[in-house]
Amino acid sequence: MTRQQRLTLVATILGSTVVFLDSTVVNVALPAIADGLDAGLAGQQWVVEAYMLTLVALLLVGGSLGDQFGRRRMFVAGLVAFGVTSALCAVAPTVEVLIGARALQGVAGALLVPGSLAIVAASFEGAARGKAVGTWTAWTGIATVFGPAGGGALIEVTSWRAIFWVNLPLIAATVALTLHSVRESRDPDAFRGIDWTGIGLSAAGLGGPVFALIEQPTRGWGDPLVWVPFVAGIVCFVLFVWHEARARHPMLDLGLFRIRNFAVANLTTLTAYAGLIGGLFFVGLFLQQVSGYSPLEAGLATTPISLILFFLSPRWGRLASGTGPRLPMTVGPIVGGIGLLMLLMVGSDADYLSEVLPGILVFGLGLSATVAPLTATVLDSVEERHVGIASGVNNGVSRVAGLLAIAVLGAVISAYFGSTLDSNLSDRPLGPVAERTISDAKAQPLAVPATGQLPPAQAARVSTASAEASTSAFHLGIGIAGLLMIAGGIVSWVGIENPRRIIQAIPSRGSAQAGECGHGADADCAEPERAPVVEPA
Repeated sequence: MTRQQRLTLVATILGSTVVFLDSTVVNVALPAIADGLDAGLAGQQWVVEAYMLTLVALLLVGGSLGDQFGRRRMFVAGLVAFGVTSALCAVAPTVEVLIGARALQGVAGALLVPGSLAIVAASFEGAARGKAVGTWTAWTGIATVFGPAGGGALIEVTSWRAIFWVNLPLIAATVALTLHSVRESRDPDAFRGIDWTGIGLSAAGLGGPVFALIEQPTRGWGDPLVWVPFVAGIVCFVLFVWHEARARHPMLDLGLFRIRNFAVANLTTLTAYAGLIGGLFFVGLFLQQVSGYSPLEAGLATTPISLILFFLSPRWGRLASGTGPRLPMTVGPIVGGIGLLMLLMVGSDADYLSEVLPGILVFGLGLSATVAPLTATVLDSVEERHVGIASGVNNGVSRVAGLLAIAVLGAVISAYFGSTLDSNLSDRPLGPVAERTISDAKAQPLAVPATGQLPPAQAARVSTASAEASTSAFHLGIGIAGLLMIAGGIVSWVGIENPRRIIQAIPSRGSAQAGECGHGADADCAEPERAPVVEPA
């Protein structure tokens, strides 16, 4: 690895760290944000979903703009915009303003996220690319080490607003390093234009159902503000696929999905990341709002996942380069899913060592085997000139998975919490004040409501019933998340094909080493003495 390649890798790791740091810290900060800005579960979901929605809607645009106008240029533009929108989030006076600022932050992330891996893919080739992706995965995992724990400490010492201010110095350092060390790359054949129709249809196709699923628990399916966006969103998504299939220069090249490993890897991403993102979102809420963990304690609770990623991801990346990605992409999601299912033993008191940690360790082991081989498979399955759009597609799929998982699991958890709470309290009637408390509790599932205004006997009864309903609803959500991850492993086992290995012949004296032909005027590209033999992996 040359010095420039090392600095390029560092710059892309730092840029990705900004995004990962932001997302992990925000999840830990949601209870504090809810308290500070008077937001319920729907508001907490929108703080996350507004960012993910605009990110997903524009992610492919960011990838294609990088291919057109320069991946480094779009990467730097995304960093600067992310810094500006982070400041807007930090000063938000209401939850509505925060949600709007998070949506703008997603626009910035759409420029930043696909450029990171596209730059890595354009700077490394062959086995070095797999190793670089593994290193990128490991070091960006540090963001999730410092994210939850460091964010929890910031929240306890200052406030949740500090988690956005902390992005600014990191962004400034990354911009300086990128401008100094990263070479520009682009696709010379890329179409110079933007598919505005595709952008609009994809945003509406995702936004409508997500809005409906988040608002349904409080409004019900009979409300036009729920079923109209849901139906309209599905229609827009169908029109999006139809439009992209017919457009001369589509935002999403559907032809890429004819490549078997690309299509299967993205299907694995959809199912596995739905379980991953959805599961961890509700773990953080449950530990703080039901089990009584502080923000710092909740952040430290998931830190072992990041440590496992840091130490094991490069090794899994090298293994996938040597043996093929099928085995780690099968075993990884299945083991990760088993780890999530082990969290079914977590109760409302949530003893960390006996109930939380075992599942976290198994989940982290499975995740470490999944991420690097999955990413490398997506990038290796397409030509170098398409790595920008391929990275954008895969990042988009992972975000769509999280977007839908949080919305769907949130709707399921809310409905189950409400019905379980009613069942737990149905044996004896309660007074009007207690009924209002229960109604407020249904707007904040996975939490124990404040009962200070109730008589002691009623307060104990409502608190116990809410804790039991929250625990049951959490178990349902985490069980679905675990099964989704396991489904991702099964998809990989059935669909992923290991690439064929090329057994290189011993080159003749003075001939170029592999990869040198066409890269220098002095390279001697004489034919090898024996033709290469192709054998299945």
